[in-house]
Amino acid sequence: MRVRPTVEDAAVPHHAGHRDRLRERFSKAGPNAVADYELLELVLFRSIPRRDVKPIAKALLARFGNLAEIVAAPVPLLAEVEGVGNATALDIKIIAAFNQRTLRTEVSDRDIIGSFDRMMDYIRAVMAHEAREQFRLLFLDRKNGLIADEVQHIGTVDFTPVTPREVVRRALELHASAIILVHNHPSGDVTPSMADIEMTRQIIDMAQPLGIKVHDHVIVGRANSVSLRKSRYI
Repeated sequence: MRVRPTVEDAAVPHHAGHRDRLRERFSKAGPNAVADYELLELVLFRSIPRRDVKPIAKALLARFGNLAEIVAAPVPLLAEVEGVGNATALDIKIIAAFNQRTLRTEVSDRDIIGSFDRMMDYIRAVMAHEAREQFRLLFLDRKNGLIADEVQHIGTVDFTPVTPREVVRRALELHASAIILVHNHPSGDVTPSMADIEMTRQIIDMAQPLGIKVHDHVIVGRANSVSLRKSRYI
């Protein structure tokens, strides 16, 4: 015999209990037990307390492609997704900032050269998904510890103006013994241009007589990166 739903049953949303079940699964089995959209749901639970957020999580993934692109997206674009809004978009950016700050802390007190993979995790987090080119400098002390991490220039989608004189001047101001050059290619193609290689060699030639070593120049894309030193461009 088929039982008709009561008024009380109709008042219960179809997603009732879903939050508790998803939290319990995450708590017991860890992050690998949940899909990307479910992990995003867990984040959205706090921002959107009284709504089924599964469609919102899936809409964000459909719009931006993956979690990395979501956290890298600017607030106005995030807020365009139905159900998100400015407050929720800001919460997502706070999570992105927390992740970047954590990764930066992990490289700050270490030998950067000896922790190259960890440094690259940080660089990818802060630069890989930028829509415009950034030219970034990591200034190191004699033990290759991080003195400062600075964005020197922000350019267009495919060009960042920078001069070797500016780079060396800033290194001298900070009493840096070494530097690592980093910039991103928003196109995703991390092949260094002749201008990238020539500019790096000019910085090396200018810095070396002053006792400043250029350890590397790293180009970062959305999916991969290239070291000019390891690739023997310099």
